[in-house]
Amino acid sequence: MTDSSIISKIWNLANVLRDDGVGYGDYLEQITYLLFLKMADELNKPPYNKGLHFPKLKNVEGKEIPDADICNWETLSGKRGAELESFYSQLLRTLSTEKGMLGQIFTKSQNKIQDPAKLLKVINMIDKEDWSLMGADIKGKIYEGLLEKNAEDTKSGAGQYFTPRALIKTMVACVQPKPMKTIIDPACGTGGFFLAAYDFIKDNNKLDREEKEFLKNQTFYGNEIVANTRRMCLMNMYLHNIGEIDGESFINPNDALIADDGKRYDYVLANPPFGKKSSMTFTNEKGDIVKEDLSYNRQDFWETTSNKQLNFLQHIKTQLKITGEAAVVLPDNILFEGGAGEEVRKQLMKTTELHTILRLPTGIFYAQGVKPSFA
Repeated sequence: MTDSSIISKIWNLANVLRDDGVGYGDYLEQITYLLFLKMADELNKPPYNKGLHFPKLKNVEGKEIPDADICNWETLSGKRGAELESFYSQLLRTLSTEKGMLGQIFTKSQNKIQDPAKLLKVINMIDKEDWSLMGADIKGKIYEGLLEKNAEDTKSGAGQYFTPRALIKTMVACVQPKPMKTIIDPACGTGGFFLAAYDFIKDNNKLDREEKEFLKNQTFYGNEIVANTRRMCLMNMYLHNIGEIDGESFINPNDALIADDGKRYDYVLANPPFGKKSSMTFTNEKGDIVKEDLSYNRQDFWETTSNKQLNFLQHIKTQLKITGEAAVVLPDNILFEGGAGEEVRKQLMKTTELHTILRLPTGIFYAQGVKPSFA
């Protein structure tokens, strides 16, 4: 089957599940779990024989149950009826406690397909394909296609984590990332900037073995605080041949703005969250619901503010090496906003080289080639 026909086949089943209250986002989440298990199962068999370890079901204390089933695809695909639904739910809970990419993929996972017959239908659909034999370009296109369809569902709000790929490719083409350099996205969403940078480096350079290994396992880093979006990013990257299925996660679940971790990178590519205020909602002593503005108290920031885009802009400046470059999507008003915005602009003009501003019809722009001029 072609990649487009597989996308259609997988996505059409989502329409059936919507009758049971399973939204597109929930469906894509389940596809991610099952696809990961299926590919891991393929890699454990000849000719790969990778020897990936999957635990037995664990009890509430997190300890493996001696006589319990193994949490892998072979066991899951052999279940039927109520036993299938029960085992799947227990499998998700068990795998969420594992380390590395496995644990990150299954963090906070839940079974959203309550009908065992329909769950089995999804399992059988995935089982019919030999995913390990597909090229990374085909697998990647399939998953990217699913992410794009999910982003088009405005009710789910998934579009905020999916930057249009045409914009991303344009930004990466301006930056022209080089091999053996590090790249970070402090608000990486589903990983679009990583994939575009990966393709650009691969397509525009004749890479030797060392450069290929660095590109696969040491180039990309990011932050994504939303567990579901983070798992989709990891899956998206793995399907594009970035990272190892049994390797460590390079996507940090922590808020990037909380603190400077001291690490510096060659490139920052980002479309960070916009918004005038970051706030926390809570109930006061009188029982009233109130909001309290949140500001990040960072000694390395020029200005303390609750403005998200200004905070990310300051954080991105901190993350760059002396020769580093950044391409960032920002709202149009960042060019003329007063107060903290004016001070941040002044400092950026003093300490960096602003290479390019592209102003788009929708009112957003990105700055490319921001290079620190001091140690």
